[in-house]
Amino acid sequence: MYDRKTWVILALCGSLLAANIYYSSKNKAAQDEIRAREVALQKSLAPLPGLPTTSNAGLSVEPVPPPTEEQAVVLESSKVAFTLTNIGGGIKYAEIKDEFKVGSKSERVQINHFGAGPIGGLAGLEEALENRPYAYKADESLAGKSAVFIAKLPSGLIAKKTFSLVESDTPGAPYLLNFELKLENAAATPLNLSQWSLFLGEASPLYQAEVGQQTGFFWRADGSMNFTDGSKFKGGMFGAAQAVIKSDGDKPVEFAGVTNQFFATVVRPKEPATASVWAKPTLVRIGNDDKTVTSVRAGLQLPAITLNPSEPKTLSYLVFVGPKHNPLLRQMEGTWGEGWGDVMQYGSWMQWPARALNFLLNQYHHLFDRFAKNWSWGLAIIFLTITVRLIIWPLHAKSTRTMKRMSKLQPEMAKIKEKYADDPNKINTETMGLYKKYGINPLGGCLPMFIQIPIFFGFYRMLQYAVELRGHSFLWVQDLSQPDTLTHLAFLGNIPLNVLPIVMAITSFLQIRMTPKTGDATQQKIMLFMPFMFFFFCYNFASALALYWTTQNIFSIGQTWLMNKVPDVELKARDTSNKKSWAQRMAERQAEMQRQRKQGGSAMRDVTPDSKKKRPPRTGG
Repeated sequence: MYDRKTWVILALCGSLLAANIYYSSKNKAAQDEIRAREVALQKSLAPLPGLPTTSNAGLSVEPVPPPTEEQAVVLESSKVAFTLTNIGGGIKYAEIKDEFKVGSKSERVQINHFGAGPIGGLAGLEEALENRPYAYKADESLAGKSAVFIAKLPSGLIAKKTFSLVESDTPGAPYLLNFELKLENAAATPLNLSQWSLFLGEASPLYQAEVGQQTGFFWRADGSMNFTDGSKFKGGMFGAAQAVIKSDGDKPVEFAGVTNQFFATVVRPKEPATASVWAKPTLVRIGNDDKTVTSVRAGLQLPAITLNPSEPKTLSYLVFVGPKHNPLLRQMEGTWGEGWGDVMQYGSWMQWPARALNFLLNQYHHLFDRFAKNWSWGLAIIFLTITVRLIIWPLHAKSTRTMKRMSKLQPEMAKIKEKYADDPNKINTETMGLYKKYGINPLGGCLPMFIQIPIFFGFYRMLQYAVELRGHSFLWVQDLSQPDTLTHLAFLGNIPLNVLPIVMAITSFLQIRMTPKTGDATQQKIMLFMPFMFFFFCYNFASALALYWTTQNIFSIGQTWLMNKVPDVELKARDTSNKKSWAQRMAERQAEMQRQRKQGGSAMRDVTPDSKKKRPPRTGG
């Protein structure tokens, strides 16, 4: 027999259970009614192009899973596998399907691998990422095509994010995601959106020896591209180290992102707004190496829009995660807005030769890929180099003839130097007169060198960022974007043995030895030292650059040999008594000014007051 207390407890429990069942069924009916209204409203609204249909009404927040329970969703195009996460509600990382890590044929390149948060995540005060768990809205997501996340931030702001693949056959579409950010103020007071920023991801070097200046963040505003590399955080002679770098934020930002040598993440607002861009550095380790490299993460400030309580706002973005492939980015400008080509980082001065050279490089590759697939990129570099050398052949031939004629004047120039050993200005004047007498323009020997400077730097820039060369072999070279290391020399401290830079130095030395000698002995020794200087400069650079330079040297050797077979032009003195050349006049003017300074004179009028002049007596009060 139960006592009275037991029966009372059983009665209370039964009453509570009955009440719970009653109110649960009532709440479920209310939720079903609300859901039915949302679906009806959703069907009545026109969908955004490329985005799944979502409700523009108030944002309802479901219970979110604990932070330890991460949910991953994969959206996969023909080129990229985007892995999204509910922690932060964004792109955790993206794998480029046809690009592999350095030295691997199976591990794909991962963008945002070291990311402190997902691309598309929100950052709050002091650029701190709010990696809060979001609820994954499976009922509003399309499997394999879109993903929807929703959460309520501590500030009362509700954020609903929709990522979707761009289903289009236009250039660049496989590397793009449409990103819709719906915000609603669920707080009791107004909220300004500018206190948050959108995380752009993190870029880090792909390998330990990658040049640090190639990794950084960028933004395009008012048609001008701005790039800041990771070394700027360290400071230097003219500035202190910085934990964070911010742009001025005084112009509408067309797009912003982070980049390393070959890959970039670009976030492009569909409606550019005035905002600032910030970036922070992080030290990371690549592979098993203990040496750290600088990784850069960045964010784009949200527009300065104030949301009143219950007021919604929708922001739309286009997210690009992919290779910095010049032809692809140029083709994207016709469909996805202007300025995509600036992501290549060729620079304002070198972009035109670099673009032209990259175009020719790809054309040659398409030609050789038909019958020499494994060597097509190496052959493209060789034939591009030969093409450039043929274009400047007339200038080089003229330079060689000028240098040969100048070399014949070496005995006469030696006499001038001996005669006027104590008067350098007189030496210059007489030398210019000697050139005029025999009709020689000394600039003719330097002109091809000056013309080759922008071509060389354009070649350097183009090959430095040519993602097309990654993983492609030529002869013994395994990867044209990396040094052609055959082995490591243990007896020299495990130094890598790179063959192409050695061949480049030897051919450079032979080319200089075959070039007609001009100038004094000191200048000739400096010229012989240059191949060794460039050897150390380019030893650890990409083998594509060494291949270009070696090809150019071999071509120049053949060109010089051919020019040396051409009969020499006899020097004939001309009557120079009537008129002096411009170089002569300049040399004489310089000599005259030097002579006046030695004599204590001056070509300028002395306006210094005479301190010894007597002062007139003062008058008046």
